[in-house]
Amino acid sequence: MTIGRVNAAKFISRSLGEPHDSDFGGEEAHQLFNAAHADICCPPTGHRISWSACYGGADMLPLTLKADLLLKFNGEPRPLPGHLTEGQRDRALRAQRLATRIRRETHRRNVH
Repeated sequence: MTIGRVNAAKFISRSLGEPHDSDFGGEEAHQLFNAAHADICCPPTGHRISWSACYGGADMLPLTLKADLLLKFNGEPRPLPGHLTEGQRDRALRAQRLATRIRRETHRRNVH
């Protein structure tokens, strides 16, 4: 019997629920994390996955998992790659600061 693959993304809620999503920045935070993740993954020399595909891949995740994309296991920010432009680096640093805050606060609130 063949068992088909299941796309787990449709079972993961993008929202943490209220008031958490709003407290952590709402849609603006989602967009900041998505763009920073795509910038980090896609160097200007090109990548086999497009910037928009990386953005979309992050877009389906809740804020806590997006924060994890930018942080090490211990909650510290990951080193940023050297290919980022000044604007991309600023955006990534803002995203990392927000990710650190979200990760800390979700642990305090016991929200996953």
